[in-house]
Amino acid sequence: MQLNIPFLPPSLFYYKNPLHTFPSTPHQNTQISQIHTLLELNTMESLSSTKHNHNPSKPNSLHLENQPELPPEPSPLRKIIVVASIAAGVQFGWALQLSLLTPYVQLLGIPHTWAAYIWLCGPISGMLVQPIVGYHSDRCTSRFGRRRPFIAAGALAVAIAVFLIGYAADMGHMFGDSLEKKARPRAIAIFVVGFWILDVANNMLQGPCRALLADLAAGDQRKTRTANAGFSFFMAVGNVLGYAAGSYSGLHRIFPFTKTKACDVYCANLKSCFFLSIAMLLTLATAASIYVKEKPLSPEKSTAADAEDEGKSHGMPCFGELSGAFRELKRPMWILLLVTCLNWIAWFPFLLFDTDWMGREVYGGTVGVGKAYDMGVRAGALGLMLNSLVLGAASLGVEILARAVGGVKRLWGIVNFILAICLAMTVLVTKQAEHSRHFAPGSHDPLPPPGHVKAGALALFSVLGIPLAITYSIPFALASIFSTSTGAGQGLSLGVLNLAIVIPQMVISVTSGPWDALFGGGNLPAFVVGAVAAAASGILSIILLPSPPPDLAKAATAAGGGFH
Repeated sequence: MQLNIPFLPPSLFYYKNPLHTFPSTPHQNTQISQIHTLLELNTMESLSSTKHNHNPSKPNSLHLENQPELPPEPSPLRKIIVVASIAAGVQFGWALQLSLLTPYVQLLGIPHTWAAYIWLCGPISGMLVQPIVGYHSDRCTSRFGRRRPFIAAGALAVAIAVFLIGYAADMGHMFGDSLEKKARPRAIAIFVVGFWILDVANNMLQGPCRALLADLAAGDQRKTRTANAGFSFFMAVGNVLGYAAGSYSGLHRIFPFTKTKACDVYCANLKSCFFLSIAMLLTLATAASIYVKEKPLSPEKSTAADAEDEGKSHGMPCFGELSGAFRELKRPMWILLLVTCLNWIAWFPFLLFDTDWMGREVYGGTVGVGKAYDMGVRAGALGLMLNSLVLGAASLGVEILARAVGGVKRLWGIVNFILAICLAMTVLVTKQAEHSRHFAPGSHDPLPPPGHVKAGALALFSVLGIPLAITYSIPFALASIFSTSTGAGQGLSLGVLNLAIVIPQMVISVTSGPWDALFGGGNLPAFVVGAVAAAASGILSIILLPSPPPDLAKAATAAGGGFH
């Protein structure tokens, strides 16, 4: 008997990204019923054939070939926690980047106006690397599994990149940079290469790590929530540790060899922080790779997936599917992309220049001159640590907050207004710091600001943890919910949303420096633009953004994302 079994898409068992689960559609339930009916007929025929042939030991080959694979069983909780802990190592490095590297590039001689261009590599690598790595990790046939080879390669690349960044000043001096000149072109070139490798490696790590968590959860709702919560928790742990390390000025004493002729105390502290980052990440990634085993993907399945993708798209399949998803977007998804775009126009200037703002405007320091700027940068790192603590606490209460204010879209709108107020308040804090600035007798290096000014600045950092927690969760879940009607899949919906995040980052990276220069330098002009964008994002979120369906609204408070 020749069976005509309809094609059963993988989404009937689990989605490409099972960290966000949704109920199957009636059409999918019909397909499953058809499969069960045909398999029952096949089983009856097989039994009849066996009865006539009097050979019960020989199984029917057609029955075995056409029986669909059972979905994998969820892995134990301890394995999910071990894999989720890699987020702490990744985020430790990101925290150091966000708090210390903008001041560091200025110490190497890159003017403040052009410092933001260095950060172009983040959104560019996020836009290109994550889809490519995700596509190939889904089809990797290595005997070590689909995800672990990419995690191991990413961790090794991070170690190489961090070495290049930390020793850029020393290597530049070795290749001919003069210490008497402010600009060190060779050190800058080495730093840029290391920085781009670091961003590519971090993106190479993050995607497969999330995918491995999804594989381990195997569509189980409880394990899925645990995986999301665990990943977010370890991100917060990495943030706190990274910002705490960046705020401590004596870390170089643990590694006395880091301070050299070409590398001052600030540079030596940066090296020491990155040494701890490398040790932490390699330890966690190695432990996860050894302890958590993956079932290798058979070459036949990889070839079948490639053949299916070739029929759907031209060129690189992942980008072809992404282009197709854009063509099929409905109005709710377009509004979500617009609100997200404005939201990140507001966030990115502050994420780039928060510690630089503390060093320049609040403490009144000058890069490479005196101690005021370095003290301000360390105070900014302390503020970011407080921000991470509030972010972690707020992440646990997103569902409660959404219920209290009447829905997730209203919550997102309210916190965007909070973001706008906080960014506008940076102007007030700056003016207060300038008004109360004093100098020691015979010194051009300003004294630290009064306690109320420093407390006001740190309070802004802390309060901003609340809207950041919402930014890292609700938009990603809404993207998955709104895209279900298009059939594009959750992985593609998050890829579309990623473009609404990285494109504003690229625009800000290119324009923020020249924009600030038009108003005499400093960071306030970009912060004011961010405040206006945040207010617009809040208005559009409340007025235009549709509310998710009631049965899926809870998912919007459970899913999580991240900045990378």
